[in-house]
Amino acid sequence: MEIIIVSGLSGAGKSRVAAVLEDMDFYCVDNMPVSMMPKFAELCLATHGRYERVALVTDVRALEDIGELFRTFDEMREIGCEHKILFVEAEVETIVKRYKETRRRHPLDSAGQSIEQAVKKEMEMMAPIREKATEIIDTTGMTLNKLQRLLFRRFMEGQEHKALSVNIKSFGFKYGLPIEADLLFDVRFMPNPFYDPELKDKTGLDEPVRDYVFGLEQSNEFFTRLCEMLEFLLPHYIEEGKRYLIVCIGCTGGKHRAPAIAQALSEFLGEHGYPVDCIHRDIDKE
Repeated sequence: MEIIIVSGLSGAGKSRVAAVLEDMDFYCVDNMPVSMMPKFAELCLATHGRYERVALVTDVRALEDIGELFRTFDEMREIGCEHKILFVEAEVETIVKRYKETRRRHPLDSAGQSIEQAVKKEMEMMAPIREKATEIIDTTGMTLNKLQRLLFRRFMEGQEHKALSVNIKSFGFKYGLPIEADLLFDVRFMPNPFYDPELKDKTGLDEPVRDYVFGLEQSNEFFTRLCEMLEFLLPHYIEEGKRYLIVCIGCTGGKHRAPAIAQALSEFLGEHGYPVDCIHRDIDKE
């Protein structure tokens, strides 16, 4: 099991980091009391793989004693839970500006003390954790897109494809366009099995219809080029931080050609490691 302890300075972007990790299929828990971390890790281990990737967010509010945190880390190692510490920081001026823009109160802010003084005090308190950190991210001037790319490179190496879920949907143009489509392809250029009496009442999920569709030269060439294009596009979508992609394949009624192509595309992407769902919106309509 992989556990990442997300810590760092207030206002530096820990919550945003946690949100990105959550998109990477980490189970994230914010502001967990330090004393509960070993028990939580033990419970995760007991699920036998259900919680393989966990991120626990902690900050200065939960740290009455830095030594307690390090003892907690030792306890976690003893029960077989290795962990990484991801420390999130930013320049003092950047954090001060963020607090002023959001009008939030710094957790160490007290009467007669400026935000800048509170930030510097927190930096001193968190210094021992920073020294133990496996990864340090400075979010000064960093966009969300850049943060996503950075985290993917550091924590998804070799399994980047898992960061993008693909939803493939077949549909019939006669019933309207799916408004949620990211990519839409029209396969009405293919001969229609609907006009074959033996295939009319079947669907693109039935083998005779699939054999008909993929028995056509133009269908096979289209499908080959479609797969090549998606093989090219998907890594770039991941790199740009896209987490969900909806690919829609349409024919006239959404019963024969589109489902056959959509199902084959779903199988192709699944074989290449992408999490994929396939929905046939209009396949049962008359």
